[in-house]
Amino acid sequence: MSKRNEVAIELPSLQHVSLEEEARDVATLPPVDGGRDAWLALAGAFTLEALVWGFPYCYGLFRTYYSLHEPFASQPAGIAAISTTATAIMFISAPAVALFVQRYPRLRRTSSLLGLVVTVASLLAASFCNSTAGLLATQGVLFAVGGLFLYFPAMYVIDEWFVARKGLAFGIVWTGTGASGVVVPWLLQWLLNDYGFRTALRVWAIVVAILALPSIWALKNRLPVSHSARGTLRRVDWSFLTAAPFWLFQFGNVTMSLAYFLPSLWIPSFSRDMGMPSFSGPLAICLINVAACAGYILQGQLVDRYHVTTAIFVSVAGSVISIFLFWGFATSQPMLYIFALIWGLTGGGFTANWAGCASALKTSSNSLDTSMVISLMCVGKGIGSVVTGPISEQLLQVGPWRGAPFAYGSQYGALIVFTGATAMLGGTACLGRVLKLL
Repeated sequence: MSKRNEVAIELPSLQHVSLEEEARDVATLPPVDGGRDAWLALAGAFTLEALVWGFPYCYGLFRTYYSLHEPFASQPAGIAAISTTATAIMFISAPAVALFVQRYPRLRRTSSLLGLVVTVASLLAASFCNSTAGLLATQGVLFAVGGLFLYFPAMYVIDEWFVARKGLAFGIVWTGTGASGVVVPWLLQWLLNDYGFRTALRVWAIVVAILALPSIWALKNRLPVSHSARGTLRRVDWSFLTAAPFWLFQFGNVTMSLAYFLPSLWIPSFSRDMGMPSFSGPLAICLINVAACAGYILQGQLVDRYHVTTAIFVSVAGSVISIFLFWGFATSQPMLYIFALIWGLTGGGFTANWAGCASALKTSSNSLDTSMVISLMCVGKGIGSVVTGPISEQLLQVGPWRGAPFAYGSQYGALIVFTGATAMLGGTACLGRVLKLL
């Protein structure tokens, strides 16, 4: 029996299917790693990724706009935290939604539809705000709640449809953020400059509504759901939480997440303060996201072919080089753009390693749930996200480093060094492999 068939028989344990139903239905299951429904599900998940995550990752443009325009310029405290709050809530709350989706798999599509309603409502509500607190509640908190329920059920669907190509499949899904970042910064910059933030938010709400509906329809379950077992919470194997490998992966994930959000958050302001043209900030973000698309696929292929620590090493090494060698010396546009490309290709694709982390942990637990591991890695990334805004604002208060060359001598010097140091710690799992802890 081939490896693919063996995995296909094992996978139904992920759902609420009785042993009798599993034996009856396994022969009729559609094949994994290909087919019309699998590719449609992948396209749907990709689109939801682009809509839900691409928007907050382009928040640097809104941050710059809010800080320069009333009624928000006079109340700047908390502006930087709007996006990081949104992403942190989505990341940290992922395990709770994962358990909900596991318990009620029939409600996956309903969950996504309700999430879509809340997401659109949050954007429309934000367009009427006149205070930073209002933006934090709508564009931050409410958007996060809606986005989480809209997006996260797709993770379980992809986990069902792809086995041997799981790393590549998740990598393709996560390129949605990068692909969105290629177009959205230009759209948002144009709308913000010519029409203001209210129109920009309302246009994005319409875009989300139009594109999300067919994407939700495309997310079809592969595995059957038992009527008798509906609402029964399947036992989750948490044994991996007591093992060192998970915490090595998680520690590196948290520290890399501290670095992950900083370039996208501050590059627009950095380029402006370094005397570069107004288009340089949006262009740099665009290049980060273009390169991240390739980075996700590259990392996904690496984790499918090699041990995940190999992929982590490639990501971390490239990230550290890009930050210390190129961002630190980026006093001109070419250096900034080179940094954006290398950072996007390496650091931007780090998330694709999560599927590889789950595969590595499965060596000690065959019943381990990939989506649950990914949701816990989301928590780790959320921790990095929620503290990124406040930490970065404090680092900018350090001021220029006297005598330091290039960008290190600007007010962003401490921020650049912090980003590089935390990115370096993202390779903790590689050290664990050397010490034979993995």
